[in-house]
Amino acid sequence: MIPLRDTTPSRNYPVVNVAIIAVNVLVYLLQMAQGPHLERFIFMYGLVPAKLSIPELADRLSLGQQAFPFFSFMFLHGGFWHLLGNMWSLYIFGDNVEDRMGPLRYLAFYILCGLVSGISHLVLNWQSPIPTIGASGAIAGVMGAYFLLFPSSKVLTFIPIFFIPYFIEVPAFVFLGIWFLLQFLNAAGGPAGGGGIAWWAHIGGFAGGMILLKLFSRMPESGLTKRVRPRTERHKSHRLQSIHTTGLRDDADIYGSIVITPEEAATGTQKIVNVPWGFHNRLVKVIVPPGIKEGMSLRLQGLGKQLGERKGDLLLKVLVQGHG
Repeated sequence: MIPLRDTTPSRNYPVVNVAIIAVNVLVYLLQMAQGPHLERFIFMYGLVPAKLSIPELADRLSLGQQAFPFFSFMFLHGGFWHLLGNMWSLYIFGDNVEDRMGPLRYLAFYILCGLVSGISHLVLNWQSPIPTIGASGAIAGVMGAYFLLFPSSKVLTFIPIFFIPYFIEVPAFVFLGIWFLLQFLNAAGGPAGGGGIAWWAHIGGFAGGMILLKLFSRMPESGLTKRVRPRTERHKSHRLQSIHTTGLRDDADIYGSIVITPEEAATGTQKIVNVPWGFHNRLVKVIVPPGIKEGMSLRLQGLGKQLGERKGDLLLKVLVQGHG
């Protein structure tokens, strides 16, 4: 299952979340520039429990050399696909959590989730000489917060079945619950000594994110956050939207709705919609003309039901939501 996006739109542009993604990408490029010194770089800035637990190694390092990896490890990655998977998950779930918490609280929350995940791995792999790297633990904390904040949200998920693309909406609590269960099963069945993926860091980050959310929710918004929010307000709806269709038995046409903002209604826009009807499931490009009004409908020919010789159409009712 490959998550594409969630169904809960964020009201504000996630400036901190995007900045975190950018920093991760830049650090990865720095990693790749190390060439033959990459392993030394990873050992130096990754989280290595043995640096603290083995006296022969710990005595050779300064306090700063021992402490800084608790921060730097969460910006390193083991390869391109490791980076891509982490950043994609952060892109999907992080914007909503930042939207609810505000940029400053979200930044502190993210760093603390990464720290909690690192400590979880350290405690359970105390003498491991293997460096732990990756943003997975911090992102797991974000996912834990999302699990509590948006229980009714859904995740539009891509599932390839016999080379046929299939798209379904999975409730977020089911998607994240399955993810957490897989982390626990892998951690329980994994080898001792911290080899392979740091499953306990993921579990610690997820649980830590849920606990930290409760603590951060008691903190008031800063004055800076209140000043930033109007400047980061979104003026576009999701480009990819999932359409829930309805129809009558004797009517070949099917009906749904598409969400746009007032700015998009005035200037026009293009969307990609996922149109399900029985086993019919595909992505369709929709052109919204400028000047369209709330309640008007867009007709997509040939996307309805087949009744006898007639192929029905899909009629999308336009919903204009957001601030003007």
